[in-house]
Amino acid sequence: MGYRKSKIRSALSRSRYILIIMAVMLAIIIYVKPILGIPAAVMLISAVIMNILDVRNEEKTLISDYFEDLAVEMDESIVASVLHNPFPLCMIGSDGIIVWCNRQFENLFPEDDSPVDKDIYDITGIKLFELSNEVLMNRIVTITSINRSFRVQTSEAQVPDSRKTDHEDNDDEYDVRMFHWLDITDLEQIKKTYQDEKSCIVHIKVDNLDDILESAPDEIKVSLAGEIEKIIRTWAVKSRGAVIRISKSRYTVICDRRALENTEINKFHILDEVRALNTGGDIPASLSIGAGALGKSLNQTDEFAQAALDLALGRGGDQAVVRKDTSLEYYGGKLQTVGKRNKGKSRIVAIAMLDFIDQADRIFIMGHKNPDMDAFGASIGLARISKTRDRDKEVNIVINSWDSVDIPYKLAVETNDYHFISSEQAKYMATPDDLMIVADTHRPALAECGELADIVNKTIIIDHHRRSPDIIKNAVLMHIEPYASSACELVTEMLQYTTTEKKGISDFEAEVMLAGIVLDTKNFSVKTGVRTFEAASWLRRQGADPSAVRQFFQTDMDIFQKKAEIITRAERLPYNIAISYISEPRRNVSVLIAQAADALLDIRGMKASFVIGVDDDGVVRISARSLGAVNVQMIMEKMGGGGNLTTAGAQLNKSIRDAQIELVKAIDEYMESYGQKKESPKSAVKQLRDTLRIPRIDQDKK
Repeated sequence: MGYRKSKIRSALSRSRYILIIMAVMLAIIIYVKPILGIPAAVMLISAVIMNILDVRNEEKTLISDYFEDLAVEMDESIVASVLHNPFPLCMIGSDGIIVWCNRQFENLFPEDDSPVDKDIYDITGIKLFELSNEVLMNRIVTITSINRSFRVQTSEAQVPDSRKTDHEDNDDEYDVRMFHWLDITDLEQIKKTYQDEKSCIVHIKVDNLDDILESAPDEIKVSLAGEIEKIIRTWAVKSRGAVIRISKSRYTVICDRRALENTEINKFHILDEVRALNTGGDIPASLSIGAGALGKSLNQTDEFAQAALDLALGRGGDQAVVRKDTSLEYYGGKLQTVGKRNKGKSRIVAIAMLDFIDQADRIFIMGHKNPDMDAFGASIGLARISKTRDRDKEVNIVINSWDSVDIPYKLAVETNDYHFISSEQAKYMATPDDLMIVADTHRPALAECGELADIVNKTIIIDHHRRSPDIIKNAVLMHIEPYASSACELVTEMLQYTTTEKKGISDFEAEVMLAGIVLDTKNFSVKTGVRTFEAASWLRRQGADPSAVRQFFQTDMDIFQKKAEIITRAERLPYNIAISYISEPRRNVSVLIAQAADALLDIRGMKASFVIGVDDDGVVRISARSLGAVNVQMIMEKMGGGGNLTTAGAQLNKSIRDAQIELVKAIDEYMESYGQKKESPKSAVKQLRDTLRIPRIDQDKK
């Protein structure tokens, strides 16, 4: 190529010399014989023109040759740069097969594991339709076999399909893509190390420490608190964390994210260690743990941890809640919530609620959607509290459906002491100065008219369910006590501090609240504490008749027969859990499946029961019941539901068959998490396919 350049320069120099010589000769001719000057000048000009044309032609030829050689040399340079590129390159065909790679890409793999002729999906897990710059732009591609990470960009081209034989038509073109791999493994490792070493904050509270020490024998009372603290500090040392003791029952641990993740993998084994301590009394030791991670600052991480601890305490303690930005994870929750002997909080809440009632222009009271006896009874009791100070106070009970409480509802209407309205009426009437009281739920999606919380400025919550993240916001007063058997128990205690009369409530009000306690305790057989019997005793003294309470639970013959059908259809899973269903849609299916789930627990050896049904709107509902050995709340939370340890539920927008499969998978995961799968080597999912008679469900649908 340099030779071509020199030839062009030589041709230009030669033309210049010829012109100079001819000019000198013309000057000599004119000097010797002036008469020949004009012919000589014409000849000189012609020669100059001819020379210029020759030079231009030669220059064009030489320049053309120059660029031809340049193109050839560029092609060779490009090929050489591809072959010897310091970055890994590979070429992938339209079928996803690697047809070529350079030495750098091949060197990534062992000598006996060449990537050529392999599918790119087998190497990276990326499907063919995902191999575009738009998809790969913000994606880190990992080659699992060598455990390295890459940024990948691609360029497309069409080349003749060389894979065809000589006898085939070779005019077709074959789409290939060149992939450029930038190794960012070290960068990703640095990022991971940075994330792993970010500080996490863990708040720990010993549940009911005063009650534990009070009930413990004197010989172990002194050492018991020390044993609990020793377990906490030992765990912190293993987690490479620092422990700060806030009070005798509060601790804060600062550790890194890697240690927190290891603790999560071990399902917060510290909960089991504390639970295994011998307290010498009737109250077991337990911890409530709130962990915060992934905050933008330490202050935000601490806020996450405090919110997680509040959630753990609101759910009854003996569990850990981990909050990472917006995500929440729950661990533990094996113990029944220990009842608190002190009723001081009920008195404080009752007095505070009276102040809010006095300030409100109008009061709206509601339970959850499709209210049961507990929600209805609590609403009746709260209506009585609301009229304690002023009998002319406008008190509205919001209720849209009373199918499950039709008997007490009709009796309440006949008394003319209560004003029932629908959700639409409530939203039309409500103003910011009104007061909203919600009983037996704290989730806006489950409340009879959750939208009302956005209209009124003041909301009070009375509930006994374990606290969920999606709680009604901006409540001015909350009385959420998971230790309580029912919302009616909480309202009954509050009634004792708001009435000064010997008989402060009517016989009907006492009976409907006693019915709520009977329902949630399953006739005082589960989740029943000393305060539950005290509340029932007070209601009995106020005139509650047990025979009248029993009449509230009477059902129609049709419902009784359907319940018997569900029980007959029930199947027993490997870990003594019953599961059944009713396939035809029913208007009041929630009551039916709840009663059937309660009845299934009467089977000998049964630990928990789940019944699936579908309402007339096509929504699949699940009712879950337990005797305490299985936390049905955690199983239902996996399916978007909730509740408490012994009573829970969920609703799904899918078929009964899919709901069954998802339910059994959730049960399987729960049992595996707490090491209870060993009761049977056969998985529940496999047993579902073998014994739950899915074809029969499909036949019922037809």
